[in-house]
Amino acid sequence: MNVYRMLVLDLDGTLLTEDKTITANTKYWIQQAIAAGVAVIFATGRGFQTASPYWEELGLPFPMVFANGAEIWKAPGRLWKRHLIPAEEIRKLHALAVAHDAWFWGYSTEGLTGLRAWSDESFRQDWLKFGIRHDAPDVLRKMREIAAGWGTVEITQSAPNNLEFSARGITKESGVREVCGLLGIGMDEVIAVGDSMNDVRLLAAAGLGVAMGNADDIVKTFADVVTDSNENEGVANAIRRYLLTPARRVGER
Repeated sequence: MNVYRMLVLDLDGTLLTEDKTITANTKYWIQQAIAAGVAVIFATGRGFQTASPYWEELGLPFPMVFANGAEIWKAPGRLWKRHLIPAEEIRKLHALAVAHDAWFWGYSTEGLTGLRAWSDESFRQDWLKFGIRHDAPDVLRKMREIAAGWGTVEITQSAPNNLEFSARGITKESGVREVCGLLGIGMDEVIAVGDSMNDVRLLAAAGLGVAMGNADDIVKTFADVVTDSNENEGVANAIRRYLLTPARRVGER
């Protein structure tokens, strides 16, 4: 009997290699986990539109967490819940990016929109996530301080040069907790694997938090263990070592 009942995977920098593919060996071990009775889900910063091809490729029948927890799908083709950023906050975030000459993008319920495609019509869409990118750390830090001062949005990062915004209180952790409620699984029965700052709360809350070998050092401090990099099939190795090893629990950690 497995101690852990759910495996939660980030996509970019975790499940996916640098060329955005899933290796055959990783697919094999994911199927072994499912055969052992483990639910395998994604918790990704990607929206449904750019993450669903991997959902289909793996043929996973389980719920999924998209856009850093802002959207939860109960099963393929079955949307369960959305958490939208208020329209006034989108206007403020857009203005913040423009004022600092930063690149910006976002996931609305209609798809991914970047700076070049932004128009007045964009403000009338329903937004799940808004992102800002700037290569100057001091500018990025200033924008984060300004947005944090509003107290109305959740702020995280998926790369050192970006900021990602969701509705207040919405994170990958909150999304996974909702999926746990759907499936009757406790957070102590979850293994979560990730590599970026938008994974840290989930890694800390999971029964076992696994940082990728390619993760930033600060991300590794929130995890219980560190696996190999995404280029060296860190997810497959984590499944073998921590999920399918008989009668082993890293809590014993």
